[in-house]
Amino acid sequence: MGTKPAPRSSATTQRVVVIGNGLVGHRFVESLVALDQDRKIAITVFGEEPRLAYDRVQLSAYFEGRTPEDLAVGRKEDYAAWGVSAHLGVRVDRIDRAAKVVRTSAWRDAPYDVLVLATGSRPFVPPIAGSEGPGSFVYRTLDDLFAIEGAARGARRAAVIGGGLLGLEAARALHQLGLKTTVVEFAPRLMPMQLDARGGQTLRSHIEKLGLTVLTDASTTEVLRGPNGAVSGLRFSNDARLDVDMVVFSAGIRPRDELAIASGLDRGARGGIAIDDQCRTSDPAVFAIGECASWNTQVFGLVGPGYALANVAAQTITGQTVRFEGADLSTKLKLLGVDVASFGDAFAKTEGARSVCVDNEHAGVYKRLVISADGKRVLGGMLVGDASDYGFLSAMARDASAVPAQPETLLVAAAGDGASELRASLSETALVCSCNNVSKAAVCSAVRAGACELSELKRATKAATGCGGCTQLVTQVMKSELVAMGQKVSRALCEHFEHTRQELFHLVRVGQIRTFEALLAAHGQGLGCEVCKPVAASIFASTWNDHVLAPEQAGLQDSNDRFLANIQRDGTYSIVPRVPAGEITPDGLLAIGRIAKQYGLYTKITGGQRIDLFGARVDQLPPIWTELIAAGFESGHAYGKALRTVKSCVGNSWCRYGVQDSVSMAIRVELRYRGLRAPHKLKSAVSGCTRECAEAQSKDFGVIATENGWNLYVGGNGGMRPRHADLLAQDLDDEMLIRLTDRFLMFYIRTADRLQRTATWLDQLDGGVEYLKRVVIDDSLGVCAELEREMAELVASYRCEWQATLESPEKRARFKPFVNSKVPDDNVVFVEERGQIRPVRKEERRHLKVV
Repeated sequence: MGTKPAPRSSATTQRVVVIGNGLVGHRFVESLVALDQDRKIAITVFGEEPRLAYDRVQLSAYFEGRTPEDLAVGRKEDYAAWGVSAHLGVRVDRIDRAAKVVRTSAWRDAPYDVLVLATGSRPFVPPIAGSEGPGSFVYRTLDDLFAIEGAARGARRAAVIGGGLLGLEAARALHQLGLKTTVVEFAPRLMPMQLDARGGQTLRSHIEKLGLTVLTDASTTEVLRGPNGAVSGLRFSNDARLDVDMVVFSAGIRPRDELAIASGLDRGARGGIAIDDQCRTSDPAVFAIGECASWNTQVFGLVGPGYALANVAAQTITGQTVRFEGADLSTKLKLLGVDVASFGDAFAKTEGARSVCVDNEHAGVYKRLVISADGKRVLGGMLVGDASDYGFLSAMARDASAVPAQPETLLVAAAGDGASELRASLSETALVCSCNNVSKAAVCSAVRAGACELSELKRATKAATGCGGCTQLVTQVMKSELVAMGQKVSRALCEHFEHTRQELFHLVRVGQIRTFEALLAAHGQGLGCEVCKPVAASIFASTWNDHVLAPEQAGLQDSNDRFLANIQRDGTYSIVPRVPAGEITPDGLLAIGRIAKQYGLYTKITGGQRIDLFGARVDQLPPIWTELIAAGFESGHAYGKALRTVKSCVGNSWCRYGVQDSVSMAIRVELRYRGLRAPHKLKSAVSGCTRECAEAQSKDFGVIATENGWNLYVGGNGGMRPRHADLLAQDLDDEMLIRLTDRFLMFYIRTADRLQRTATWLDQLDGGVEYLKRVVIDDSLGVCAELEREMAELVASYRCEWQATLESPEKRARFKPFVNSKVPDDNVVFVEERGQIRPVRKEERRHLKVV
């Protein structure tokens, strides 16, 4: 559509005027231009804002560094090429339906043959005393964002009235501006239109962990103002008060129907401009689309239905016979960094509908799947904390796909990466992109026509160009179709390397490559990125075991590895000394206690039988570790994609059920593999009997004692998607256990993908655990001796990363709060919490007792 159109014939030109140039108005223009092959339509567009259409769905990205130009979807050069006359910053005053003229005061009148109203909606501001005036804002346009940004410079505390989609987006923006932010919601839960009580509570817990305050069941009665008229707080119906400096109203939207109603067009029962199935209003020459339109008394506040209305209107105007038959109201967003999705009949309103739920409070994940009374169809659902399967599940709901005998498996492991399973699960007519009504068949057809990259597929079908929630599913469909066509699917690491992580690992080892610059020169291009640099750092560490803060390696590391500590949400760091198998001496306990007290650190026993010390400033890390190392401790690698812990029960030393010395074996295993860098973190455990008190079968590799030796389990995961480990070998003696573990770990390190846990790796390994047995036990590839030798080299070259750091003045100099100053960051205060002193950022201390 970017090519210059053929000249129009004035004798046959149809005049179409569009009022409104938001996302839906722009989509209508795009669709109409694409359908008008004979160039018989002259399009005139009026937009109130001084810029062409931009992506309101991604509005908050402005506060993440995106510019208005980055958010633009309408471009002047495209409108010029299409022959569209666009008048920006112009408000339409009146529609003269009798004369078929649109009248404005800022520009000459525009006659029309067809008029399309895409006037959108306006924010709803509840009738609250004091709501108007300085310090009160709405969250709707870029100009609103500019005003909020300016006011935030002189404010410290802000409130958002409304805990729905837009309200949480506004809260996210205020939080990013550094304001102490409170979300005020009238309903008893957040996002009441999309989430049930449990889903709302899960979302709330995520948001509160970020330092925001959430008030539900809160009815605001007044915006309080000081003597100068500035906002000073909110008052609620229970007479409570909240002190704030500014307030943003995001309590819903109302259709912009005033222009249409003033011209005598019919109004919907709940507001909006009444339309029929072809988007015609009560005047056949006038159409309405988007948030200003009311279809069957429904007003749609989502971009997907708006696009569908725009397409129906464009097709009707160009002579096609189409009907609007409703829209998919599914939504998927990342609110304040939290995945939230809702689709289909999420609240089980269908007669006989039943729900299947997964509620993992520890991981902050809640999933609800609604199935039909006969258990054969997915009707809808909601996802909080993990919406990775949204595309697959929502497509199943739209497609009425068959439900497996155990529907809960759809919530534990749905689409994944399995291309063949995906093809079998969805019919050709299944919608994979509801925003743009793109079916699986359309995606497959575009792939067969040559759209073999996601960017090409987006251009060809518009799939994944709306809310973006279907991107993963569209990618999976594309890849599955490429596989079906017999084509090789690219698994390139990133744009700088055409190789997979596995291929790069072998290139590094075979080529004896030790620096990123040499790797780029030999096998890559460009300068590298945040994807390939940490991968290369991990490969170098797993191959040569050079210190991660060596000059040639330091710049490649992720944020935690750069400071050999986990950064916490308040900007401080945690310190986790290694405590093999959880065994610690009284002197060690005393040393940790003394150091924690000396530096005012918050202490906690971890799930991996270690002691975590929280609250250290970056400049305190070296002196703290100096004392820990002097007391006999070493780095626990809690910050790295490396071996974390080897958990243990007390074994036969103390337990009357124990059949082997699990503590000694756990210590041996942890000391052997300490510091071992891998594609992802590694956790292990050793249980002294089959009662499994150490939970070895939920670990990446776990060991369980038997009367005849040890059983080795691999590929377990106790995280967001729990997976029991598979038995690799049984009744092993000590030495064979170590040899097989060496082989397993090195084979995983060699072949796993970037950030791939052993559970996912084993699930996707062709042949699964049986193939793994043939490789590491039967030596089917002839690599076992090599795997053992590589592990022996890594074990022999181990050195505590913190000790090596402290011995180097150059490396130690990295640990300062500011590059150009030695003064520590004083933006931390200390509060008392459950009998301990804990540091927090000043703006996060809320009602905690400052000490």
